[in-house]
Amino acid sequence: MKKVVLTLLTLLLVMGTKAQESQTEYNFLRLPVSAHAAALGGENITVIEDDPALMFSNPALASSVSDNTVGLNYMNYMHGANYMGASYTKALGEKATIAGGILYMNYGKMKQVDENNVQTGTFNASDIALEGIFSYELARNLVGGITAKFITSYIGNYNSMAVGVDLGLNWYEPERQWSVSVVAKNLGGQVKAYEEDYGKMPFDLQLGVSKTFAALPVRVSATLVDMTHYDYRFINHLNLGADVLLSDNIWIGGGYNFRKSDEMTIGKGDDAGAHGAGLSLGAGINLERFKLNLAYGKYHATSSSILVNLAYSF
Repeated sequence: MKKVVLTLLTLLLVMGTKAQESQTEYNFLRLPVSAHAAALGGENITVIEDDPALMFSNPALASSVSDNTVGLNYMNYMHGANYMGASYTKALGEKATIAGGILYMNYGKMKQVDENNVQTGTFNASDIALEGIFSYELARNLVGGITAKFITSYIGNYNSMAVGVDLGLNWYEPERQWSVSVVAKNLGGQVKAYEEDYGKMPFDLQLGVSKTFAALPVRVSATLVDMTHYDYRFINHLNLGADVLLSDNIWIGGGYNFRKSDEMTIGKGDDAGAHGAGLSLGAGINLERFKLNLAYGKYHATSSSILVNLAYSF
């Protein structure tokens, strides 16, 4: 049991979350898969693009992805931790789309110590999520989506498993370029605990809106996250982002995650600072068949991450 406690504490420190979030398991599911979403503050559920990575943020967005599209994702999260995934999307007629995906987080090799802080060996830790996604046009301009997840986690010789569901809705008005979404992420729970105690899933209720301006090649987005955590300051629910649409195929953008900046602030008084945590930047090129999107972000005050998405439509 001591080894389990030590390894869990190590992983929670790696994830860089505060007390309320650390009470949940599988916090890798909070990380962005989409480079476009990552560039716009780390959370975005409303960008309408032919980009398969965006459906991991909102399953309703799968309806915007071309038929027979393969996607690959990679992020160097922190030192020794790598996050990667793959997806395949298939259109079923004009209204329905299905997709399958896998996400894999490898935390690398860690020291195993006893209660006296004496190293007794090393161990590996990893998380895996298998996802099936279905989206359907419910009405004019309104699409619904659902993601079914099977999650498993390995910490040394210990293993846990869980099942979960994401539910998403997107309303998109193409004439005025408004996009509004609501998503409930990670509904579900553990079916196998590490030992006796069953942990909670990192449930997240999100609301988002994006608007593209006709007079300017600019799209602005605002996303509210963790709406069931009433003890947060309002600003810590907010993610802001903006794209500059250089053409129909090329974008550059940036964003700010207020909660991440607050969580990663180090020091007190005049010496306090987040050292750039919360800021994000990105760019992408989305051709008819080939897509490449990149993002830079700081998910911890002492390290930076690069997120890469590749997609190809056959």
